[in-house]
Amino acid sequence: MPHTERGMVVGLFGGSFNPPHEGHKLVAEIALRRLGLKQLWWMVTPGNPLKSHKELAPLADRLAMSEAMADDPRIKVTAFEQALGTSYTARTLDHVKARNPHARFIWIMGADNLKSFHHWQQWQRIVTTFPIAVIDRPGSTLSYLSSKMARTFDYARIDEDDAGVLWKKKAPAWTFIHGPRSTLSSTALRAARP
Repeated sequence: MPHTERGMVVGLFGGSFNPPHEGHKLVAEIALRRLGLKQLWWMVTPGNPLKSHKELAPLADRLAMSEAMADDPRIKVTAFEQALGTSYTARTLDHVKARNPHARFIWIMGADNLKSFHHWQQWQRIVTTFPIAVIDRPGSTLSYLSSKMARTFDYARIDEDDAGVLWKKKAPAWTFIHGPRSTLSSTALRAARP
């Protein structure tokens, strides 16, 4: 787990990154800029419990590709979930919170994940652990209106103009950030391989 200092604002950006691509990098860059982060932890997971692992590249390969892509020194590529022995976000966030009570965290996710977020194990606990920034993705712009998470926690949504102070909010608190979008997806990149 990367090192944190007291009061540091850190973004947590998890995923399979199978493979990582410029769309992931764009989400990370938008989060760093709009949320006022001092660090962004690019957390390469052992594997998504809701997805097939049949086409999942080895963790070491996904980690190396992510490190090659993350050229901003504020981005810390890590795979500490493997050492934790979990791929469930709720458990990971509990561990991060316990180990770093002096830092402030924001969970970062692409809007394409918002539609199925209510299928994640203990998804409501995730929402009440750290503030969440949902970054726009192609075809998912309206998910902040229609997803179960957005409807359930509508009262906790803050305007994206206030994204820079999201870290000051007590969870549940979330925002949807519009901006440039990349049409790249890991699924499409895997499908295009010979």
